[in-house]
Amino acid sequence: MSDRGHLEGEHFMSGDDACAEGAISAGCRFFAGYPITPATEIAERMSDRLPEVDGTYIQMEDELGSMAAVVGASCGGVKAMTATSGPGFSLMMENIGLGIMLETPCVVVNVQRAGPSTGLPTMVAQGDMMQARWGSHGCYSIIAVSPDSPQEVYDLTIKAFNLAERFRLPVLVMTDAAVGHMYEKVVIPPLSEIELVPRRRPNVPPEEYWPYMPDDDLVPPMANTGEGYRFHATGLTHDEQGYPEMTAEAQDRLVRRLVEKVERYRDEIIEVEEDSIEGSEVVVCTYGITARVAMIAVERARQEGIRVGMLRLITIWPFPQDRISEIARQVKAFVVPEINYGQISLEVERSAAGRAGTILVPHMGGDVHNPETILEAIRQAVK
Repeated sequence: MSDRGHLEGEHFMSGDDACAEGAISAGCRFFAGYPITPATEIAERMSDRLPEVDGTYIQMEDELGSMAAVVGASCGGVKAMTATSGPGFSLMMENIGLGIMLETPCVVVNVQRAGPSTGLPTMVAQGDMMQARWGSHGCYSIIAVSPDSPQEVYDLTIKAFNLAERFRLPVLVMTDAAVGHMYEKVVIPPLSEIELVPRRRPNVPPEEYWPYMPDDDLVPPMANTGEGYRFHATGLTHDEQGYPEMTAEAQDRLVRRLVEKVERYRDEIIEVEEDSIEGSEVVVCTYGITARVAMIAVERARQEGIRVGMLRLITIWPFPQDRISEIARQVKAFVVPEINYGQISLEVERSAAGRAGTILVPHMGGDVHNPETILEAIRQAVK
C-alpha cells in the first residue's frame, strides 16, 4: 500500500477486483450499488477499499437508487461509480439519462451476463451492447469501452473516469462475466505515473456562473453544489442557466450540443487495436472476451495460409465507423463473433456500406465461442 491507499505493484487479481482498484487509482471516492452477479465482487472490494482512502460506500435499496446516488455524489464534487449487470443496467437507464441531461461525470460498469430477464446470472454474454448506446430515451451521445483482460479493466476504468470528467457525462465500462471473474497479473503503476483529468472548474464569480454555458469545446465548466454557486438542475430541456425552456429551439440547441460534444472529438476518444490488417483478405472484428477466443481462430487460419487480420474494438461507442469504412475498401469481408444474436455486427455492416461483406458468428451466451466456429466463418469469408 502506498500514497493515499494506492495499491501499486504486480498483483494476481480478477477483472472485478482490477476494476475496483482502477477506480481507486482514478480518484473515485464514492460507490453506490446493489449486489448482482457477476458484478458483486466490485462492490465487495469497494466496500473494503473506500474506507481506507476516506471514501464512501453505500449499498442502496436497488439499482434505480444506486444510479441516483451516483449522480448526486458527482454533483457534490466527488468522483463516483456504480457497477451492475444486465437487469440492473436496465433499471439504471432512467437515471443514466438524467446524468446525461445534467452533464454529470460518473462511471457505470456493466459486467454482462446472459439474458433476457434474469437469464443465466453467473454466465457470460455480450447482449447489452446496443442497450449501452440506446438504452435511455431521447437523443444523445455516449462513451463506452470494452476490456478483454483484468489488466485492461484496470486501465480502462481509469480512462473512463478521465473521459467522464473531460466530457461531463456518464461513461460506460462494458465488461463481461468471463473477464470479470478471470484472474491474471495486473500491474498497477505508481500514482505519479497515472495521468488523471481534473474536473473543469468555473473561472467566474458565483453570481456570473451559468452551469450549462459551454466553453469552445462544447463542454461547460462544472461547479459543485455547496460551494456558493447557485444553479438550477433539471431533467427538463433547459437553457444555459439551467432553467426549463419548453421550446423546440431550446431543445435543438441543447440536444445538438449533447451529441456534438462527443461526436466532434471522436478521434480523441476512439481506441482500437489492429493486427495485420494491411494485406489481409478478411478481418475479424471483435471485442471483450470474444477477442481472446477469436485470436485462436485467427492463428489457426493463418497456419492454413489465409490472410486474416484482426480489429479489436476497445472503444465501442462512439463507434469507429471511419476506420471500418477504410478497411472495407481492401478486404472481402468482416467476420464478427459476438456473444449475442448480432449487435455490433450491424454497426460493422452499416460502416462497411456494401464495400465488404459482414459475417456474424452469433453465440447466445452461457459460455464463449468454440474457436472452430469462428475459424469456419473465416474460411467461408475467403471462398
